[in-house]
Amino acid sequence: MINRAAVILRYNGPVVAWINAANPCDRDSAITLEAANEERTVYLISDEDADTGTTLERWIRRNYRQLFESELEGWYTDPTLWPEDRSLSRFREWFDVECHTVLVDTVGGGICDDDV
Repeated sequence: MINRAAVILRYNGPVVAWINAANPCDRDSAITLEAANEERTVYLISDEDADTGTTLERWIRRNYRQLFESELEGWYTDPTLWPEDRSLSRFREWFDVECHTVLVDTVGGGICDDDV
C-alpha cells in the first residue's frame, strides 16, 4: 500500500449540460452523463487529509477551486468558456466526491511525474 488516498470527482448533470452548451465546435454531438464519467482523473492526497470525513471536508474546502478548474480545463482550455460561478456550492452541485483510502501499488517501481 502507498501512503496516499485517491479522490475522484464524479460528474453530475449540470456539468454535462455545461460541457454541451459550451462546445464551440459541434452542437450536434452531445455527450451523455455516462460518457462523461467513463474516464476520470484521480487526485492523490495525503492519508491525513482523507483520515476522517472532517479532514476530507477541510481538504475539499481548501482545494475545490483547483479541482474545479482542472476539470473544466480538461474539457475546454479557454477560460472564457468556463462558468463564472465556481463557488463551493456550485462545485457540490456539479461533482460528487469519492475518496478511496486503500491504494496498492502493484508495480513496485518508482513513481514518476510525466510532466516533469
